[in-house]
Amino acid sequence: MVILQAIILGIIQGLTEFIPISSSAHLVVVPWLFGWNDPAITSLSFDVALHMGTLLAVLAFFAADWLRLIKAGIASVIERKIGDDTDRRLAWFILLGCIPGAVVGALAESKIEALFHAPGAPIAKTAIIVMALIIALMALILFLADRAARHTREMQRMSLKDALIIGCAQALAIFPGVSRSGSTIAAGLALGLKRESAARFSFLLGAPIILGAGLKSAWDIYKQIQAGSGLAQTDVLLFVVGISAAAVSGFLCIKYLLRFLQGNSTNVFVYYRWALAALMIIVALLRG
Repeated sequence: MVILQAIILGIIQGLTEFIPISSSAHLVVVPWLFGWNDPAITSLSFDVALHMGTLLAVLAFFAADWLRLIKAGIASVIERKIGDDTDRRLAWFILLGCIPGAVVGALAESKIEALFHAPGAPIAKTAIIVMALIIALMALILFLADRAARHTREMQRMSLKDALIIGCAQALAIFPGVSRSGSTIAAGLALGLKRESAARFSFLLGAPIILGAGLKSAWDIYKQIQAGSGLAQTDVLLFVVGISAAAVSGFLCIKYLLRFLQGNSTNVFVYYRWALAALMIIVALLRG
């Protein structure tokens, strides 16, 4: 049963990391709704493992893009020139756009997480309700952003200002329920990007942040292991299936979400977020 729970959580992470409905909220809410309390799947290390699965997905899906962007970025440093080269500009936009999220994450991530949920401990009703309100508010922002501008700009036509604004939006994802992809896609839509372009830049921008957060958390886990409270060998299988499920579902999610956004609005995600927020509040109140 715990293995099945690990697979389900891996699939949820893979889907919600890229669909703008908040992965952090779902990884807290799903175990809370169904009463899953195994220490292994509610641990910091399992959460890190699932995020590494989605990192594998975005690296694999955009492998050709990453190789081209890295090559262009290195060339810009060697030649000390960016010019009108689209790939060089985009490489630097991704790097600079990650700075707000990296700074906010380094300074406040542990404090924000402590306010909402401590790994291995029951989540408070108040935290669930606050998270639900954040989910609903972000849905409204996404709804308005999708209607605030004409979505005519390609990702290649972005400016540095656009990248920094989207980067600042990404920093807001430190709050569970905001959604990294939700905040960055909403910002891109408000700036007039095409829906598919907003999502594509969101996914590219998120990869370094996911990697950085994963490395930081891995260091925390290493310190726990040194203190004698790290990952048990019996839990290794849970981590393998969780990472695999997150990587496969994440890869497929990116593929079909980009295709979906080429001809559809984000309304379905807005309505889902409102329904989820209502469900969370109702269940929290009924449970007392």
